[in-house]
Amino acid sequence: MVVFAGQGDARRSMSLLWRSAVSAGAALKPGPKPGLDVDTIVAAGVAVADEQGMAALSMRAVGTRLGRTAMALYTYVPSKSELVDLMHDRVLAELPTEYDTSAGWRPAITDWADDTWAFHLRHPWVLQVSQARPVLGPNEYARLETVVRILGGIGLEPLHVRRVIAVLFQFVRGMALVATEHRQAAPETGVPDEEWWAQRSALLAEFAPDFTERFPALAALESTASLAAMTEAEAGGAASHMEQEAREAFRVGLGLILDGVEAAVRTDSDGTLHASAGTP
Repeated sequence: MVVFAGQGDARRSMSLLWRSAVSAGAALKPGPKPGLDVDTIVAAGVAVADEQGMAALSMRAVGTRLGRTAMALYTYVPSKSELVDLMHDRVLAELPTEYDTSAGWRPAITDWADDTWAFHLRHPWVLQVSQARPVLGPNEYARLETVVRILGGIGLEPLHVRRVIAVLFQFVRGMALVATEHRQAAPETGVPDEEWWAQRSALLAEFAPDFTERFPALAALESTASLAAMTEAEAGGAASHMEQEAREAFRVGLGLILDGVEAAVRTDSDGTLHASAGTP
């Protein structure tokens, strides 16, 4: 399920996101203080999505959680489209905006990536909000500002920095998606991972008895890597084997990306420009 942000009324959405005077609406009117407000509705929406997933999110579900009808919410939030934008930007406020760079940019960006990974596992529904059209809220910009501050002075051309940031964002997001899907697979299908793999492994051996001969490089890799992966999974604690695999792939992949950034910084510091840095 993919949800595209920014589908509601543009002016109303931006007003709510940036909390302009216009967005205050009923709160500015004289009379008794209303029992609802935008923040309360958004918090309820986040709770519904955290507990039940994005598919369960609706104005009716949020209203029910608050003991109100869906119609009672529309005075504050015009539709589910605006609600999704507000929810997305609200949870992004959980991410730290300051990182210690005294030991260099690499430890800081590693801490940022770890925090972002954990954030996505807390709010897996965020991964269903497409990045093709960003929300353009203050916390979304604060998240980007944080990474720009860490990497902006490392010595790469601005366009190269922007693309490195894009790679980091999409890498962390993609690996977190893999981990959250591993978490969701068993409860969503009713079949534990161990049972699923045991059944299909047996069938693979039955229907592809020549697997090793057909795929020798893969078979050789798996014969040695699987044992190491199982050892890592056992040391990883409560996480499933597949989730632990995703976590280790995240760790290794991030290290390789940062190795590449360091190599690019060294090359640029020697006065050699990267052809890719200025190529669209």
